[in-house]
Amino acid sequence: MSDINGAAPENYMEKLIREDVEHGVYGREICTRFPPEPNGYLHIGSAFAIHTNCDMARKFNGRFHLRFDDTNPLKEDMEYVRAIIEDINWLGCSPGEHVYYGSDYSGQIYNSAVSLIRKGKAYVCDLSPEEVTAYRGTLTEPGTDSPYRGRTVDENLRLFSGMKNGEYPAGAKVLRAKIDMGSPNINLRDPVLYRIIHAEHYRTGDTWCIYPMYDFAHPIQDAIEGVTHSLCSLEFKDHRPLYEWVLNELGVPEAPKQREFGRVNLTGVVTSKRYLRQLVAGNYVDGWDDPRLPTLRGLRRRGFTPESIGRFVREIGMVRNQTMVDFSLLEHCLRQDLKANAPSIMAVLDPLKVVITNYPEGASELLEIDNNSENKELGTRRVPFAGAVYIEREDFMEEPSPGFHRLTPGGEVRLKGAYFITCHEVIKDEATGEITELHCTYDPETKSGSGFTGRKVKGTLHWVPAAEAVAAEVRLYDKLLKDHEGPADDTASWGEVINPESVTILEKCLLEPCVQAAKPEDKFQFMRHGYFCVDNKLSNEQKLVFNRIVPLKDSWKANK
Repeated sequence: MSDINGAAPENYMEKLIREDVEHGVYGREICTRFPPEPNGYLHIGSAFAIHTNCDMARKFNGRFHLRFDDTNPLKEDMEYVRAIIEDINWLGCSPGEHVYYGSDYSGQIYNSAVSLIRKGKAYVCDLSPEEVTAYRGTLTEPGTDSPYRGRTVDENLRLFSGMKNGEYPAGAKVLRAKIDMGSPNINLRDPVLYRIIHAEHYRTGDTWCIYPMYDFAHPIQDAIEGVTHSLCSLEFKDHRPLYEWVLNELGVPEAPKQREFGRVNLTGVVTSKRYLRQLVAGNYVDGWDDPRLPTLRGLRRRGFTPESIGRFVREIGMVRNQTMVDFSLLEHCLRQDLKANAPSIMAVLDPLKVVITNYPEGASELLEIDNNSENKELGTRRVPFAGAVYIEREDFMEEPSPGFHRLTPGGEVRLKGAYFITCHEVIKDEATGEITELHCTYDPETKSGSGFTGRKVKGTLHWVPAAEAVAAEVRLYDKLLKDHEGPADDTASWGEVINPESVTILEKCLLEPCVQAAKPEDKFQFMRHGYFCVDNKLSNEQKLVFNRIVPLKDSWKANK
């Protein structure tokens, strides 16, 4: 991994591209791309691939393309297209005007298939999908030629034209490359190039009823757009020979290069599209943007910033092999970002009223408090103070345990940015015995910033003014799953693996009055509680909802 506090040395991918530039391999600018299929929402793993391609293009003053791999009409939808564009722009990796759709190249891809047929490099096959798999062989046994492999060029052209014109039902025929059924690489054993799908496409309607496979369309799309380096994750390495075969057989000059980087997985999160769909469809979570999900929409709603995700990707660096990364590293990067940029305010999550009996009746004052002790540029704010405040219920103990340095009967503490107070009386509910109020006195000589040095106290409590406090709902999030990446098998229930304490909702919280103007996605440090974000879905003018992004404790830093 790179040094999170310094610049990383040149990685192997940068070296490869730099050498291509120095040797004049391409007579055009460097160009990379991110090719998502619009059948789901992007997640944190997608962010690694997006940044890898975008950052490489920027480093070499080239272009970064977003191209939708929309060649399967059964799963794709404009909902996902819009979401993907929005998410990539939010990440700071905008492709600008370079947003493309693979379906727009349908005619060129079809013509490329016809060219291969004319060269005797592709044929129409009538085997069923199950038979194609059986004929393909295994990792230790070669495949068997299809009985349709010997069809003539004219016959293949006629049949392929019939496929295009809708003369055959789905699954009746496919177009296959004619390569080598004995190849040790199964991907080269006459792979399927086109299949029949009678379904409405979200962009092209019913213009087409045959659709290219990704391994065939991908290199052609790259070539059409002038991509120089097709950077993808490691699972596509065995597909690279097919990528190169397609471009070579089509005679593409200055053909793009496919190169692979290691796949990054995070501990304790679900990134499988299949699993994510099950969680959403089964109402186990609050949609694709649930703050417990690792989708970019979920992370954004939770409160993660684009800067923290970019920092996370740079910290991992360009890995060669599949890598498992602890989720706490992402949380660490978020803390590093917010530590200097988020204002620190006081929020009381379980309020207990404190009446200051000797404070002048009807009087009040404004106390100047720093917005962020580590970043003076964030300035200060003025917090109202009067004869009644709220503190955390856990900050008072009637019978204190050893080492408890907060408020106790007869004990003295400082209220943050205000005065020393001493507790003299505990008021309880007669029926339940619950403490409802504390009566205290304050020492006017001990005002923060006055230079008072007469005595010291061991505890400082955060508080909010009783009259001006703003009510809010606060949601405390924890990991979604107990100890699994998902159900162990298809018979297991999500209810068995979901952490029942993955979200705790606190409905009677009180915050400083400055949050009244807070907007969705505004972020704050709640003193002693962690970093919080205004929920961008549930908050409105009538109700403020805050999500805890991360606690203050940094487990990644401690483990490191």
